[in-house]
Amino acid sequence: MSHKVSLEGQVAVVTGAARGVGELLARKLSARGATIALVGLEPDALKQVAERLHGDSAHWYADVTDQEAMSRVAAEVKERFGKVDVVVANAGVASGGPFVDSDPEAWRRVIEVNLVGSAVTARAFLPVLRESRGYLLQIASLAAITPAPMMTAYCASKAGVEAYAHCLRAEVGHQGVRVGVGYLSWTDTDMVRGADQDEVMRELRGRLPWPANKTYPLGPAVDRLVAGIERRSSHVYGQGWLRGMQGVRGWLPALIGTVGQREMKRFEPRLRGMRTGLVGAGGAADEEARATHRS
Repeated sequence: MSHKVSLEGQVAVVTGAARGVGELLARKLSARGATIALVGLEPDALKQVAERLHGDSAHWYADVTDQEAMSRVAAEVKERFGKVDVVVANAGVASGGPFVDSDPEAWRRVIEVNLVGSAVTARAFLPVLRESRGYLLQIASLAAITPAPMMTAYCASKAGVEAYAHCLRAEVGHQGVRVGVGYLSWTDTDMVRGADQDEVMRELRGRLPWPANKTYPLGPAVDRLVAGIERRSSHVYGQGWLRGMQGVRGWLPALIGTVGQREMKRFEPRLRGMRTGLVGAGGAADEEARATHRS
């Protein structure tokens, strides 16, 4: 295993930092002596998070899909704090429901934020990470490892960022930049609670095989991410059992194909009229930011 790097005096950028995983990660990195740059779409929430942090911190309002905005943020963070050692590409949104009835715009937005936004973030920050020989942690998901009916956009986006980050690792390693992929199962955040508000999604999830049918507490999952950042690990697992999923992932599409088909048939009558937009408070913030941008 790689050796541990002290976070004392390191500058860490966290996207999607207004709530959930991003917020708690910022707080825990800050508690270990890191200087934090928060990036997100909710200026008031970001300001509140920043005020609760231990050391030096600042926040930036930016949409991770906007290359110009993110390049500007990267330049400003470097100017403000002198360097960037760690970037956590965490910003993400989700939508659920049957693909054929899904809102095409919400579907596309999940890919844009989760996959394109992650690439935009990396493109903006790689030059400064090269200078510091730093670490990029890309947050993926159990959804990158296993397909799941009613989650086409989310699974596609997370499988996409996983593949992209693995490719990038090979490209930038010789320049001293380490790249990690973080995997989380269902973790107690606004996003998961938002998905759970839909009765069908909640019930389908409850019927997943153990241990994928549980919602896990946020604290221990984020502690594992922090440990992964300290070690600059290639793979970071928010829940320990996810490591074991890597070995069986080749079997999952066939398994889910069979079992999922049966479940979908059972649920079919209840699928009409499901809300198919972005879920949770983060989804609402994303929709609001885009509406403001358009007007």
